[in-house]
Amino acid sequence: MLRVSSAFAALALTLSLLSCSTKPNPGTLVMIIESSPTNLDPRVGQDAQSQRIYNLIFDDLLSRGDHLDVAPGLAERWEIPDPQTYIFHLHQGVKFHDGRPLTSRDVKWTFDSLLTGKIRSTKTATYRFVDRIDAPDDFTVIFHMKEPDAALLWNVSAGAIGIVPYGSGNEMTAHPIGSGPFQFVSAETDKEVVIERNPAYWAEKPKLARVRFAVVPDATTRALELRKGSGDAAINALTPDTVITLERDPALAVERAPGTVLAYLGFNLRDPILKDARVRRAIAYALDRRPMIEYLWRGEAQPARSILPAQSWAYYGDVPPYDHDPAKAEALLDAAGYPAINGVRFRLTMKTSTDENTRLMVAVMQQQLREVGIALDIRSFEFATFFSDVTHGAFQLYGLRWIGGNEDPDIFTLCFHSSRFPPNGANRGFYSNPKVDALIDQGRREVDPAKRKPVYAELQSILAEDLPYIDLWYLDNVLVHNKRVVNLKLNPAGNYDFLRTAELAGP
Repeated sequence: MLRVSSAFAALALTLSLLSCSTKPNPGTLVMIIESSPTNLDPRVGQDAQSQRIYNLIFDDLLSRGDHLDVAPGLAERWEIPDPQTYIFHLHQGVKFHDGRPLTSRDVKWTFDSLLTGKIRSTKTATYRFVDRIDAPDDFTVIFHMKEPDAALLWNVSAGAIGIVPYGSGNEMTAHPIGSGPFQFVSAETDKEVVIERNPAYWAEKPKLARVRFAVVPDATTRALELRKGSGDAAINALTPDTVITLERDPALAVERAPGTVLAYLGFNLRDPILKDARVRRAIAYALDRRPMIEYLWRGEAQPARSILPAQSWAYYGDVPPYDHDPAKAEALLDAAGYPAINGVRFRLTMKTSTDENTRLMVAVMQQQLREVGIALDIRSFEFATFFSDVTHGAFQLYGLRWIGGNEDPDIFTLCFHSSRFPPNGANRGFYSNPKVDALIDQGRREVDPAKRKPVYAELQSILAEDLPYIDLWYLDNVLVHNKRVVNLKLNPAGNYDFLRTAELAGP
């Protein structure tokens, strides 16, 4: 906690020395981002920056609502006459940024280019249950499925993929052409991406004439750019202490809203100690999330009970909360056959990245686990090395976040189905439960949300008992912006959709 306070004090001093004389561009909003997008072709790009920016350039068949459900997009309506047939009816009069009309031929090409291998992308696996796509007329698209896949609607909605013009190949990476509210202007790796308003947009036109995404990797520098006025906005890109400091600046404002990003602990269930569910439950009872949320995150997080966020239509929160209870933890460890010898029952090693907030978090966890007799060794690595170990199962315990991927129930397949051990999925802890597999398969094949919901409720109850993950907290969305930026609306995903309605009120 002293290290956090010292960092806070140093940053506050630095900020107090700055001048706010930089004059903002009256026609351009400058959005501060942490890194460059890797690929703005919506069939390929999967990192957060790529998805958030290309979602402004391209349209999807469907959009997403505040409850993480699907709503009309390019498709003004759709029908599911049987579980293996989806019929989409397109909005008429939509044009790409180069003036070409958008028709069913473009939609078919977008997905066929993945399914036939014309475009190499890891997204191809998302559409593995699509058998073929028909375009019987200019404004009707029919997906024929190999087997029922209720996740299809989510996977053709905002951010998952965007519709590209017929015949588009790899050139879409360098110069993306979509039909969205903004059109691409330029990009320079590690420097900026520039987009401008699409004056012919078919839906509500954005108010902003131009947006410049300025790449600023260093967190302190991001704060300084906002303070100087050379940056207009940054979302989820600043430490909680920095946000508190910037909130005192009369030229800046802070918007907060519940988010969907999940912080969690993952177990290796092939480990001789951690394969026992009683040990995993004991660890959950030993951890006290309250001080970590209060002091490390400054209250900008909410306790989690599921991998799904609370905003999801499929969320079920009536599961064991694992409130802090060291006595329960010790009783479970005794029952599992791990008595305390000289105060220590066993040792575990937790792998983590070198991120400062993460390191502070695991240091607190280390102390809390010590109180129930668990000695926790911490091994911090540069992120690429750390993530490689996690994906290869080279860990006992690790901490990570789900960003976006946990907003749909399809996450259960990816993380907990026994067929999705690496490299075939993200079941990195090698969790296997036949009942869970059956429920996941049942939920995927059932297209009626009313019938799917109780399936996922039962599934979340079992996962809360088996505890292959400890769901820690959902991080709030925190947007710091210059007060000249108005009409901002945050959504649960924490993406850049607020730029669709934002306006520049003046200097």
